[in-house]
Amino acid sequence: MRDAAPQTIYLKDYTPTPYDVAHVALDFTLHPTATRVQSRIAFTRVRAEDLVLNGEDLILKSLRVDGAEVSHEVSETHLTIPAAHLSGAFTLEVEVEISPQTNTALEGLYMSGGMYCTQCEAEGFRKITYMYDRPDVMAPYEVTINADTPVQLSNGNPTAPGCWTDPHPKPTYLFALVAGDLVATTDHFTTMEGREVTLNVYVRPGDEGKTDYAMDALKRSMKWDEDVYGRPYDLDVFNIVAVDDFNMGAMENKGLNIFNSKYVLASPETATDTDYAMIEGIVAHEYFHNWTGNRITCRDWFQLCLKEGLTVYRDQQFSADMRSAPVQRIKDVLQLRARQFREDAGPLAHPVRPEAFVEINNFYTATVYEKGAEVIGMLRTLVGPAAYDAALTLYFDRHDGQACTIEDWIQVFEDSTGRDLSQFKRWYAQAGTPHLTVTDDFKNGEYTLHLKQKTKPSAGQPDKAPQVIPIAMGLIGADGTEVLPTQVVEMSEAELTLRFELDAKPIPSLLRGFSAPVILETEQSEADRLVLLAHDTDPFNRWEASTLLAKSNLMANLTAGSAPATAWLDALTKVITDDTLDPAFRALVLALPSEDNLANACDAAGIVPDPTAIHTARKAVHLAIAQHMGEALPALIAATETPGPYSPAANDAAKRSLRAQLLRLQTRLDGGTMARTAYDAATNMTDQLAAFGCLLSAGDTKVAAAFEAQWRTDRLVMDKWFAMSVAEADPDDTVAVATALTQHADFDWKNPNRFRSVIAGMTAMNPAGFHHPSGAGYRFLADWLLKLDALNPQTTARMSTAFETWRRYDVDRQALIQEQLARIAAHPGLSRDTAEMVGRMRDA
Repeated sequence: MRDAAPQTIYLKDYTPTPYDVAHVALDFTLHPTATRVQSRIAFTRVRAEDLVLNGEDLILKSLRVDGAEVSHEVSETHLTIPAAHLSGAFTLEVEVEISPQTNTALEGLYMSGGMYCTQCEAEGFRKITYMYDRPDVMAPYEVTINADTPVQLSNGNPTAPGCWTDPHPKPTYLFALVAGDLVATTDHFTTMEGREVTLNVYVRPGDEGKTDYAMDALKRSMKWDEDVYGRPYDLDVFNIVAVDDFNMGAMENKGLNIFNSKYVLASPETATDTDYAMIEGIVAHEYFHNWTGNRITCRDWFQLCLKEGLTVYRDQQFSADMRSAPVQRIKDVLQLRARQFREDAGPLAHPVRPEAFVEINNFYTATVYEKGAEVIGMLRTLVGPAAYDAALTLYFDRHDGQACTIEDWIQVFEDSTGRDLSQFKRWYAQAGTPHLTVTDDFKNGEYTLHLKQKTKPSAGQPDKAPQVIPIAMGLIGADGTEVLPTQVVEMSEAELTLRFELDAKPIPSLLRGFSAPVILETEQSEADRLVLLAHDTDPFNRWEASTLLAKSNLMANLTAGSAPATAWLDALTKVITDDTLDPAFRALVLALPSEDNLANACDAAGIVPDPTAIHTARKAVHLAIAQHMGEALPALIAATETPGPYSPAANDAAKRSLRAQLLRLQTRLDGGTMARTAYDAATNMTDQLAAFGCLLSAGDTKVAAAFEAQWRTDRLVMDKWFAMSVAEADPDDTVAVATALTQHADFDWKNPNRFRSVIAGMTAMNPAGFHHPSGAGYRFLADWLLKLDALNPQTTARMSTAFETWRRYDVDRQALIQEQLARIAAHPGLSRDTAEMVGRMRDA
């Protein structure tokens, strides 16, 4: 394991390598503890410097340059060959030995349930052999796999059993290898260029019946990328492999995408509608990387958002086209606010393109991914869809086969549109979420909107310059008619005043479609929000009005014990009972802001959040909604039934999402009677899990055992059981429940999915339990982070972010969290990944 000594890497220090790589040949002889890797790498000298290659946890067996042994030095992290031995073009031959079975960090070449697999992004290839392990060094690969396994896969096209050739130059992070006892679901796709592509989804024997949806999503992704972006696939085979032990969701390795099993395997009995939607979106995301990430990659890891932000935006477009575009946009913003806004507001804030890092694995963040996607969306809004399409075509034509930067990306748009985008680049350089404050006035037939933008200081950036903010807006009359249809206003200065000649004062509908990732601050009245909820023509802002009304009623209950306003309950009921509206949209309107969202709202209002009080207030308001709807609930629930065989199609999934919300309300009234009937009658996992959660929340002491007995042999369903068991626990019992779950015979803490199911089930899904005033939740988390860090630093570091909001709580909780952060920081042998994250949080 790399030591934890911090060594900061800076964007400004980037320099190209002194040697180019023309070709890489790898020969693997696989063995669980003694795999031999022979590499033949063709180099060309650019500058007369020592050749310094990355390498970790490798046993060097032999080394030759053009067939001759030469002097060299080996450290824990590098191989160095003096420049005196190297000139012109030469071939480096190296043989190393590695131990996949003991590689518990799940990066490089490791084993998962007897299967060999790789994860090389960001810097895992250095655990396979010595090489420049950086994204700007690209070369074609030839791979030979010697193993007694039924299946051996690598990047590119197969040339013989166990032999693969990838003609497309790629960086090391895109290298992939899989070998094991696997079975494939096979299909075919003909590209727009007439290429016949064989498609395979490889899984363990017994799982092949759960691959149809992933295959369908892949084929739809390939067709969509051709239709919308004009991008055909470029190899003869495309393989997906499902792996149980995986730190992330999936990996876009050229032609060989490796997936966390939970994002491949689905059947109606075992996967929820959410699972199906995630499979669809993630399969699309990884496939879209073939052009936005693989064919054009990033020059260095500071440019990570170049591939990830653009590809997230593309998969969001795809999901919007496959499902309901307004609902997809609301879900995207919910995720952005829950993860990225929280990140921006705390000690882990950083620009979309950071200027420095210690451990690159810690920058696979919501800021890089989700905010990076928002920046792409704003750019499209500013230049228009047609100009965006033209710029993307130029981007692909100009930079195919290159490793690029944000400057290259912006230059394409400037060249294509003639616009100066130098100010827009601040979205990549400045950390933090801009606050957009809006006041209005109406006098003598003139309506005035005054807007101010300000971004709070963050670490290393005390002063923030104004950013370009595209504001999609409309105006609604007091009677609900649209006075001004949607138009886009560009704000580029600290202040902006807009004037309109009107007969009466309107209600502004701002940031339609959430046109920019900012925090909007207005003095809008509850009455105005009720008008927007009832009449706004923009679905996003209609939902936003509902969310703001819910939040204000929750805050009133929390701070003053006030009952929810009847006007809001009436308006909410009217929307929920309007069967002309998309059921998925109604479900989102009905969902109350999360407990973490309310904690953030308290903090923004200058109120120290009390997680216990927030939990109580949320339950009280939820009960009030249920009581207000009362007798209407059973009929509403009946109207959401989806008779016939299960289908993951958007229309049926929308009905089930509304049904789940309504069943939660009904459970508040009947203690779970209807939920028990629904549980017993469920024929799919979506309905069963929804009822299961209701019964757990109602205190049913038998349902957990019944669910476990039914699904104990299905590892992915059991992940749901572990997560729901702790998420629905009473806050006073949460740590005890979580502790008992970690002692369960099926709790494999070395498996990231199972570890996250319990730990995130508490920290993310049960905030009141995690932030229990006893501090037991903090100790529990710290104990498990320290245990996991020695084996899997990546997952540990990511899970440690549960502590990032510590400053918003009371002094007692702050002290308890700081005590645990100090304990983690002082732990001997702490990984560099976790040390950096804890250090950044402690220093905030």
